[in-house]
Amino acid sequence: MMDSDKRQKRKRSYRLNSRPHLLSLRLLMVCLSFLVLPLFFSSGRFPIRTVYFHPLLSVSSFSVLSKISLGDSLRGKSRFPLRVEDRVLFPDHLLLLVSGKIHQADKLDCVYYKVLNDSGEVSEESKDKVLIRHGILSVDEYDAFRSIVRCLLPPLNYSATVALRRRGDNGHRSSSLSTSRTVHSWDRMVYEATLDGETAVVFAKGLNLRPHRVSNPTRFRCRFGLGNRDKDEGFVLMTEAVAAAQEVVRCSLPRSIRNNPYKAQGIRVSLVHAGARGELNPMPSVAKLYNSKFYMKKKKRGKYELCACTMLWNQASALREWIMYHAWLGVERWFVYDNNSDDGTQQVIRELDFLDYNVSRHAWPWIKTQEAGFSHCALRARNECKWVGFFDVDEFYYFPRHHRRGLLGPNLLRSLVANYSSSRTIAEIRTVCHSFGPSGLSSPPSQGVTVGYTCRLQSPERHKSIVRPDLLNETLLNVVHHFQLRKGFRYLNVRESSMIINHYKYQVWDTFRTKFFRRVATYVVDWKENQNQGSKDRAPGLGTEAIEPPNWRLRFCEVWDTGLRDFVLANLADPATGALPWEKPVL
Repeated sequence: MMDSDKRQKRKRSYRLNSRPHLLSLRLLMVCLSFLVLPLFFSSGRFPIRTVYFHPLLSVSSFSVLSKISLGDSLRGKSRFPLRVEDRVLFPDHLLLLVSGKIHQADKLDCVYYKVLNDSGEVSEESKDKVLIRHGILSVDEYDAFRSIVRCLLPPLNYSATVALRRRGDNGHRSSSLSTSRTVHSWDRMVYEATLDGETAVVFAKGLNLRPHRVSNPTRFRCRFGLGNRDKDEGFVLMTEAVAAAQEVVRCSLPRSIRNNPYKAQGIRVSLVHAGARGELNPMPSVAKLYNSKFYMKKKKRGKYELCACTMLWNQASALREWIMYHAWLGVERWFVYDNNSDDGTQQVIRELDFLDYNVSRHAWPWIKTQEAGFSHCALRARNECKWVGFFDVDEFYYFPRHHRRGLLGPNLLRSLVANYSSSRTIAEIRTVCHSFGPSGLSSPPSQGVTVGYTCRLQSPERHKSIVRPDLLNETLLNVVHHFQLRKGFRYLNVRESSMIINHYKYQVWDTFRTKFFRRVATYVVDWKENQNQGSKDRAPGLGTEAIEPPNWRLRFCEVWDTGLRDFVLANLADPATGALPWEKPVL
């Protein structure tokens, strides 16, 4: 027995003592590899110039080196650069698409180079002598493998080929983030693409197709390229378009991708437009395909009965009331397309998701593309939702008949649409909107818009829709308010006495004037443009300047309507304090 114990101790001792030797051997091999590799690459066997040998950090790579580099970069210990893949020049800022994920801990600067020659370029040796640096405007996660960085527009006589550098790098070129030289104009480019069954749906600016109409798809081809640029680099495949409308073109997939969709990960997609003489005009593109399953939340259940999708800019203060109220009416899943907000919208969405409201945010940096964004959302929601409502965060569903009869409101909206989930003809439910004015207020109502605004215009304006996303026309054509449906299906108009939308369109001036910055819809004129001033999309009597008109707080008031206010207070107010759910602080 004693001998046995001694043998076991010797075995344990041997194992413990053998590990340092094994570890030392591994460390020695790693060190030797770092000494040998530079000699190997500089030996002339490969045409690589030492000055350009800078290792790139790609978060999409799952190598040990990438993981170590990412961790080190967050602690400021690494010079492995991220790559600026593309730049998009917008009217008010410059958007950079950067490979990999950028964390808030990364302190970055936008670097602007002065133009020194007629070609608009800066020589390599002069770069560090003619640059200026500004802090980035914002950083955002974009898709599976790319991040967004927003920069100020370049100053006069400075190039739009803006680079990124980590703060504190003191201008050394080795610390500059690796970059391409591509700058796209927002006027004409492919900006988004997604897989849909055996087709790819491509979103492009500058197609000049007729709004609100289906177009001839035979004028277009889709170009699938493995090269990183829009030039004919790498392996390229072309397929025909099968549908087109507004800013959306649908093309068949190449057979190799159709048979194995995972081959599409990261492939750049562009459009080729046939000219009047038959010439092929390729469009520049920043769009890459990723498998759509990446966007789906994991779930152990069937489809949600009712979901909602919206696009917004800087409306964080309205989100809690809008989501909490409609969740009470039965909305189970939320898709929020964030159009460059900088007012804390992302934090509000995190808080709501933490409270189990099932909200997901999708960064949508493309300005004035609401119709295309809704088409994208319809595709994204189709595998999760039977019905999807497309309406804004200042629009609230209300059931006058149920209120008059004293019936309770929980799940009313979900119950209504569920009655048509098995319909063989109904694929869309339309509801008219009543537009409310400031109702005599000069500051935002403390309990929210549903309680504070109680005076509206007499006649309804417009309508909004809830659709069955699997029954939409293949073009995904929509005019924000409604979609085009598949042949054989129709919409249902709900009676105003049964269901209405309170549209809090004309709020107190401090809230309303933010609309002058930019409208999100593609075919709706911005407030500052002197066009269509009699349209229902504009405020009657309001000019093109963000100057408060006389008696704004008393305008748009023809009928006092307290129906939804009374409905909300009766059903949702705390019996003890009178507080509404959206007034309570997040735990």
